[in-house]
Amino acid sequence: MSAPSRFPRFFVTHPSPCPYLPGKTERKVFTELNGGHADELNDALSRIGFRRSQNVAYRPSCSDCHACVSVRVNAAEFKPSATQRKIIRRNSDLVVKKCRPWATDEQYELLKSYLSVRHPDGGMIEMDEGDYADMVEQSPVRSNVVEYREPDCNGDGGRLVGACLTDIQNDGLSMVYSFFDPQHPWRQGLGNYVIMDHILRAAQSDLPYVYLGYWVDGSARMAYKTRYRPLEKLGPNGWVAFDSE
Repeated sequence: MSAPSRFPRFFVTHPSPCPYLPGKTERKVFTELNGGHADELNDALSRIGFRRSQNVAYRPSCSDCHACVSVRVNAAEFKPSATQRKIIRRNSDLVVKKCRPWATDEQYELLKSYLSVRHPDGGMIEMDEGDYADMVEQSPVRSNVVEYREPDCNGDGGRLVGACLTDIQNDGLSMVYSFFDPQHPWRQGLGNYVIMDHILRAAQSDLPYVYLGYWVDGSARMAYKTRYRPLEKLGPNGWVAFDSE
């Protein structure tokens, strides 16, 4: 029997309604991530605009629209704004734990609260415990769940207020999906803090980039990704500064 090929096979989905731009349809090209070279393949594909979902890497492949643009933050050169520095100071007491990719009831309850407030009409609102476990645990690449907890008297961390499923790549961290307490009484900016904490940790680990997924031109839901500078975008000629055009 011949050895499995290291070269991926790509497939294209049927068109479906775009979740970001009303009246548009989306189509994706995807391939499976499996076998001993899954990490290597995921790294290579992320550099050309693919994202991971469980054991699949995908990217938009829409013939009449190019609004989805891959973006990444240059971690070493990140310069937080005055507002971002306040958010970092306000939340710097949180206890951060890197956990193996294993779903917990506490994480799922936080996710449900987040989705009900921030994305009540989104496709993920119907996720049950099994769906969430699949999202976290079906990872063929190096990944972890980064938890953000309120400090307690033991210093071990108390209530969970934020979490992020994160892939560890050779050239950076890829934030697969993050969520947080959307109605915390005084920790405003939790979502921003989770992103900035990843940027700062990447820089401390000499990892060049933090991949934020797709910025969608014309979608207010994705506008927040432009707040983290310097930001790079993937264009026809490779990665360039976001404001280069």
